Amino acid sequence: MQQTDHTQRIWLIGASQGIGLQLSKLLLEQGFHLVASARQATSNHELLELQENYPQHFALLDCDISGRDLGDVCKRAWQIYDGLDIWFYNVGAYQPMRIDEWDLAAFEMMNQANYLGAVKVMLPLRKLQQQHNIAMRWLWNISLAADFGLPYGGGYSAPKAALLNLAESLQPELATRQIDLQIINHGFVKTRLTAKNQFPMPGLMEPQQAAQRIMQLLVNRPQRFELRFPFGLSLLLATLKRLPKRLSLTITQKML
Repeated sequence: MQQTDHTQRIWLIGASQGIGLQLSKLLLEQGFHLVASARQATSNHELLELQENYPQHFALLDCDISGRDLGDVCKRAWQIYDGLDIWFYNVGAYQPMRIDEWDLAAFEMMNQANYLGAVKVMLPLRKLQQQHNIAMRWLWNISLAADFGLPYGGGYSAPKAALLNLAESLQPELATRQIDLQIINHGFVKTRLTAKNQFPMPGLMEPQQAAQRIMQLLVNRPQRFELRFPFGLSLLLATLKRLPKRLSLTITQKML
């Protein structure tokens, strides 16, 4: 039997800081059974403190999405609460780069975090879901940057756009397989990643604000594929995406 929202079992990958850490706190307050993962989740001070406060509802699991085979870690996440109802992929990496300083290693790292990691988890998790024949929700935290490539941010936005495209491709098929895939595209959030930016960031949010918006999606479960916020930046990038490319590229050239 499908559990109710407030006792659901959720695996959050990318929980060590920023949105992931704040969302972990909100999920635990609401009574979710949470498996929190990051590369060093079991040695993260703030996550360990949360585990002390919620010993029956909170488990830590180290997960390095750069690994080639993530089947074992998926099985461990599944077994902690005897199954999963929700998988939330919240991993992201960002390094702005000008063309004269393009770093292939940094680009490969961003591809692993922003795109390929989700695919590596998706495949073994889909097998587990199929074997146990239960309904699941998959939520992928992507980015409004997936709408349109902005100067110096291509190493980040290109794999994010690939993940968005993949989600659009898979959602209709997954819906026939008891999997509800939803995506989150948000703007600038005040984290160690956006601290690298040297330009004004319209609509800059605190991690707590973004986590609260995402929590509404988790609890209220609206029948929608995409959650976008904040409105102003969302509208700007959606407009850039739909303008004739000659015009939109003229606009972004002025951002150099």
